Amino acid sequence: MQEHNLVLNLHGETPGTAVLEAEAAFVPTLHKLHATFPKLRIVLEHVSTREGIEAVRKCGSTVAATITAHHLWSTTENAEQDAHSFCKPIAKTLEDRIALLRAAVDGSGKFFFGSDSAPHPIQSKERAGGAAGCFTSPWATQLVIDALRDAVDHGWISNHKITQEALEGFLSTYGRKFYELFDPNESDKPRIRLERSKETIPKSIVSTDRTIEVVPFRREKDVVSLSWID
Repeated sequence: MQEHNLVLNLHGETPGTAVLEAEAAFVPTLHKLHATFPKLRIVLEHVSTREGIEAVRKCGSTVAATITAHHLWSTTENAEQDAHSFCKPIAKTLEDRIALLRAAVDGSGKFFFGSDSAPHPIQSKERAGGAAGCFTSPWATQLVIDALRDAVDHGWISNHKITQEALEGFLSTYGRKFYELFDPNESDKPRIRLERSKETIPKSIVSTDRTIEVVPFRREKDVVSLSWID
């Protein structure tokens, strides 16, 4: 993979380890992989812990991580109380959540957005041993923005960190750069407009034939409005 400039995408958890410790236990493996293949591009997908964040920071420029919208909002308590907040890797402590929020706007380019959105039908989520995954894609950008605003309100992040450059980097350009994707000309880039007008995530979404119902993450919560600029 290193020789052919391919990207290694990892769900970084050690099997057989307690669920809340599995990502931290994987850190030595990540460091070993990076040391053995220093030019191999590695993405630690949906990182969920302080240990994961710090491990990526300690690696060189060929190692990065994605952060999901739902991990920017969730802790283990959320997953225990609401089946539709249950995901894997499971959300961890408040301290881990704060570490993710700070990484999202640190400007390093090593952390970028990955939705990992999972629209499981309601029956799959609410049964015993329900499916892991959160449905976020229709409101992913708004969820990220509001999570960061919430972090500012709580004093976890300074307001000056939430810049257009930081948001565009996390949501768009850092990932494109890491994957060596074509970057459109400035005039050709699609743009979005975010407004504080009220928009509410629905309680559920039902298919047109009414055979499938999916419950979104943070259902019935208000989010900023998003529109595309022509």
